[in-house]
Amino acid sequence: MSGNHSLQDISIRIEAARPDRRLHWQRRTLQWLTILLLVVIPVSGLFRIDPLEGAFVVLDRQIWFSDFQIVVGLWLTVSCVLVMTYSLVGTAFCGWACPQNTMAEWANLMTRKFLGKRAEVNLDGAAMRVSRGKNKALNWLILGLLFLAVSLLSALIPLLYFYSPDVVWSFISFRDDARLAPSLYWIYTIFVLIMFLNVTFIRHFWCRFMCIYRVWQHSFKTRETLRVVHDNSQADECARCNYCVSACFVDIDPRHTDTFDSCINCGECINACNQVRAGRKTGTSLLRFEFGREDNGQRIHAGKNVGSFLVRAPWALLLACFGLALFVWGAVNYQPHHLSVYRAETLQGDTLVDYRINIANKLYRHARFSIAIDGLPPGSYRLSSATLDMDGTGRRDIELRLSTSLAKGLHPFLVRVRSDSGWQDSFRVQHFSSGGSS
Repeated sequence: MSGNHSLQDISIRIEAARPDRRLHWQRRTLQWLTILLLVVIPVSGLFRIDPLEGAFVVLDRQIWFSDFQIVVGLWLTVSCVLVMTYSLVGTAFCGWACPQNTMAEWANLMTRKFLGKRAEVNLDGAAMRVSRGKNKALNWLILGLLFLAVSLLSALIPLLYFYSPDVVWSFISFRDDARLAPSLYWIYTIFVLIMFLNVTFIRHFWCRFMCIYRVWQHSFKTRETLRVVHDNSQADECARCNYCVSACFVDIDPRHTDTFDSCINCGECINACNQVRAGRKTGTSLLRFEFGREDNGQRIHAGKNVGSFLVRAPWALLLACFGLALFVWGAVNYQPHHLSVYRAETLQGDTLVDYRINIANKLYRHARFSIAIDGLPPGSYRLSSATLDMDGTGRRDIELRLSTSLAKGLHPFLVRVRSDSGWQDSFRVQHFSSGGSS
């Protein structure tokens, strides 16, 4: 009896089931990691465009047209992998990785925080509904300054793809740098204005009506592609709730998706349904992600869908493997320097210099070269310098003057160049001497 009284004295607290929001935070993490990756790629030297040299930069190396294996291989690999991704997960890139969508969601979040939960920017002519308690000049000022600060920062990202980090720092700190284009501040101002207009007004209007990339992704969707499906077994409960529709920022009904709709597989409708049903203690979300299609009323297993994809797109897989092999082969056989020898120009009939030895450095670091001539007797030629130091990328000429005392006839010789890193190359020249004159 005393035991029963002891049990009655224990307080009981009933807690509502917590909604499963892992999908939401996984998506948020991937979104911001994508933006971080966009910064890391040029800063690390993985990929950049050098406007001064007019060349691509991969792994901090200049890529010329002669290095087409790297360019073509990388393009084939990336494009085929993206095509396979679109065929499997549809437009999930838009919902999970696209920077435009990330910035638009952040702008919506800040707008609701400072102007009210129903404040929303629309370009359809409808006025913004601002909460009376938050319709203050201070809130508008803070929101505007936030948008301006993000615009100033995000406009720097495109510059990183054209200039090295130290040059961008010179740009930020207003230091004189010969590598900076005189009009760069005007270009940056235009970028800032575009970013500011984007986060202030455009936002998801771009995603819904203007994005050509989303149309490109639709080209590879099929009935087997990942999509959101709805459990119709509890349709009566859904009739009294449209929270999933309100949570969708591309303005569709997630309960009725199709192969070619505007759904970007973000999963926010699934999170919204989870929250509602957790609050009502009625179970988990009625919406879920699924691969495959129904065949005679039976759902095709996801693994079978992946296998069918490999059958449907073998060309994409083969091209991706070929592109990767081409890229690796080009990277292994990459030549960091280039040697060429050509006859010097003449002026008023007088030969200024017999030959010019042109050495190009394709690496963004110091390189030292030694030059030697084989096949000519000592004293029959003169080099302007037997060594060459280059602090970075570029081209330099070494002058080679041949003696006028060479016997008449053909004099083949070899120009050899070796760098301090072990690279070496040679160039064969056939020189004809008329005897007594150059």
